[in-house]
Amino acid sequence: LPHLCHRNRGMRTRLGCLAHKSDSCNDFTAILPDKPSRALKRLSTEEATRWADSFDVLLSHKYGLAAFRAFLKTEFSEENLEFWLACEDFKKTRSAAKLASKAQRIFEEFIDVHAPREVNIDFQTRELTRRNMQEPSLSCFDQAQGKVHSLMEKDSYPRFLRSKIYTDLL
Repeated sequence: LPHLCHRNRGMRTRLGCLAHKSDSCNDFTAILPDKPSRALKRLSTEEATRWADSFDVLLSHKYGLAAFRAFLKTEFSEENLEFWLACEDFKKTRSAAKLASKAQRIFEEFIDVHAPREVNIDFQTRELTRRNMQEPSLSCFDQAQGKVHSLMEKDSYPRFLRSKIYTDLL
């Protein structure tokens, strides 16, 4: 039983570090285990195990998302997740005045050919999204977001489930 307590505390430490999105957390020791948040105390191995049920289950869990983000950073492909999250946030935009500027920021950051964090989408999807930018709507990134989601689900997610980042949580 003592080894389970120690193991659980180690998991909380690693997840706390991941949740803070800190680049200084390579060894997962930046967050002290003696002061875990209430949310971390409630995280169980069963919850981490459920992340393997589906990609959407992983994305819907705060610490699952943090662990997946950390994994993508090790593969230098976190722009896919960041784009997907930006699209999710964009769809919640209620101000017509902010819609165009938010859409332009997302396009310039992730879709444009010379974007600093360009996502991997095909030419047709990129061009459709470019045309959608002429009259931005809440659905203007839907096809691109769907392609990126599918790519992460079929490619990055299975590798994440085999990764040390994930298996160490179990």
